[in-house]
Amino acid sequence: MGGAQAGEVASRMAVAALKESLQEATVRDLEALKEAVQHANRAILEASSDPSLKGMGTTLTCLLESSEGWLVAHVGDSRAWRVRGGRLEQLSFDQTWVNEIGRPLGLSEEALKQHPMRHVLTMAMGVGSALRMQVERVDFAEGDLILLSSDGLHGPVSEEKLLEILLRPITLDERAHYLIEAAREAGGPDNITVVLLER
Repeated sequence: MGGAQAGEVASRMAVAALKESLQEATVRDLEALKEAVQHANRAILEASSDPSLKGMGTTLTCLLESSEGWLVAHVGDSRAWRVRGGRLEQLSFDQTWVNEIGRPLGLSEEALKQHPMRHVLTMAMGVGSALRMQVERVDFAEGDLILLSSDGLHGPVSEEKLLEILLRPITLDERAHYLIEAAREAGGPDNITVVLLER
């Protein structure tokens, strides 16, 4: 979580705790994924009692193949995307001031791009015990591609550029490389995370 202390520690803890909880679950379903996200949040909160880690947090976006099909869990402003039929679709909803306050107030897209609150998160892992998460079933069919990204990618790189790279007839590793390079070339102001999965 940019601007907060020990964000890289919180990110590693979230992944480890999520994995641990899902491995221990008797059934990998929607409820198990919700509990895994809550478990990860509690782990970060407990660790932040250490003064050197106080205030740490992270966003979280994950994809799980479950007993109920594919599921996406999401907290913060990292994103899940799907490419289908040559089109890019955002599957998650950013938990930000812009989405939850600015747009409902009727501010124009131009005003939102310049607003001093445009980067403020309204929810993140590790900021409190009352966690608001999104967990949804996702249709992930043959020929689809899923992209999970942090705002270090989708912040500076346009959706048009993302799609152009994702549609290139090259390997997933090569596409991930070009996405990261595009973010760096665009200024790369934040951590850049890219995960790709294709069916």
